[in-house]
Amino acid sequence: MCRFFFYVLFLVTELKRSLYCLFSQYGRIFDVVALKTPKLRGQAWVVFSEVTAASNAVRQMQNFPFYDKPMRIQYAKSKSDCIAKEDGSFVPREKKKKQEEKAERKRRAEEAQQSSMANGTGAQSNSGTAASFRNANTQEAAAPNNILFIQNLPHETTSSMLEMLFQQYPGFKEVRMIEAKPGIAFVEFEDDVQSSMAMQALQGFKITPQNPMAITFAKK
Repeated sequence: MCRFFFYVLFLVTELKRSLYCLFSQYGRIFDVVALKTPKLRGQAWVVFSEVTAASNAVRQMQNFPFYDKPMRIQYAKSKSDCIAKEDGSFVPREKKKKQEEKAERKRRAEEAQQSSMANGTGAQSNSGTAASFRNANTQEAAAPNNILFIQNLPHETTSSMLEMLFQQYPGFKEVRMIEAKPGIAFVEFEDDVQSSMAMQALQGFKITPQNPMAITFAKK
């Protein structure tokens, strides 16, 4: 048992070293996390100090052969502990779990409300975001403005993933997603010049190999 544990520990350590060497060419790395539990086997987290470095790594290393297997890279769903401690937003895991449960209950309630609206049973003027979504689908084009309409997102995309992508561009304000309509999002900037820059830079960016983002200006 002791020998087996030591061997597993050695493999994890070697994996972390290999990942660090491979990804450090794109920027400063805060941490590499790889756990030996069966559930997380084959997974690891590389924590960069800057979003731009992480974005470059995603672009360049997607499907790179690593130990004879192509890597599948995507943004983490939550902020790492070391980043949270760095920016002062760290929350102990027990407290964080309660917050996540509360957020999940709220999300389900909002999803049910959005679903009712989509079926015509909710109030038609209940949400400006929903109105924007309808307009974006009923008209062909929009004049340049400060809000981008993002389509063809994988269903597992979260607002934090999009924030990491878009906040590297000047003027970023917020990401808005519609629970009842997976695969789309709205990203708001300070003005149309800044939103245009982000559109040009991220047009066709693949969060997964099968999902190149389609970006247009939102209808107002």
